[in-house]
Amino acid sequence: MSTTTTVAIMYDFDKTLTTKDMQEYTFIPKLGMQADEFWSKANALAKNEQMDNILAYMKLMLDESKKHSQPIRRNDFVSLGKNLEFYPGVLSWFDLVDKKAKEVGIVVEHYIISSGLKEIIEGSQIGEKFKRIYASEYLYDENGVAVWPKLSVNYTAKTQFLFRINKGVLDVSEDKKLNDYTPETNRSVPFRNMIYIGDGLTDVPCMKLVKNNGGKSIAVHKPGELGICSQLMVEQRIDFYTEANYSPNKELFSLVSIILQKMQAENELEVMHQQMLDTATEKKC
Repeated sequence: MSTTTTVAIMYDFDKTLTTKDMQEYTFIPKLGMQADEFWSKANALAKNEQMDNILAYMKLMLDESKKHSQPIRRNDFVSLGKNLEFYPGVLSWFDLVDKKAKEVGIVVEHYIISSGLKEIIEGSQIGEKFKRIYASEYLYDENGVAVWPKLSVNYTAKTQFLFRINKGVLDVSEDKKLNDYTPETNRSVPFRNMIYIGDGLTDVPCMKLVKNNGGKSIAVHKPGELGICSQLMVEQRIDFYTEANYSPNKELFSLVSIILQKMQAENELEVMHQQMLDTATEKKC
């Protein structure tokens, strides 16, 4: 018996798919600043004002843009996405995974859950590969000028999007339906059908939530630099860790391929179990 399984793969963005934070490719250099200088100012603003770190960097982007007479319109932020540099294999990864999933009877949905800027992600070479991009975002006036943070996605806020995907409530403005009780059998993507890929501590709440509910969490790291991966593994916050190389002949693709096969097998067993339970219940009645 074969069933079609939907699996959600959720990715952090900065330093998970890209080699560094998205602002560091073009935005910060255009201001005549070094990356360390910008992030130090953002962290100082957050500390001095007792401010959320994500809101602090978003405000600083607007302040520094005005100060240096740099464009702060939506299209300008989107255009910054063209300059992002990705880890090896990222550009072909999504088609490759979709093909592998199809071979084992799975449909894969790709999602971004990031503290970076949605506008820049949308303008990147992979912006169209995702069913949804959940990331920090500005509100724009009638002239397309950024005036206010519309959505701020910090490391704890990231977890709400797991539940949105789980329940199929993808609209960020729809809170009531998200908080309504939904039986596990009626949820769009069970947690056991989720894979979360991230790179650091800001991903831990999501990685642990997915792991503890039957899905799989993978931490990726720069070549030759384990970073905090060993720590996360020992602390049992993740299931696996590997180099951030998305090429078909590397460990990450092999790992995801095995996970997809396992998820399909587990879902077929779940369907068989439910059918047998239903039959047994009918006979008993």
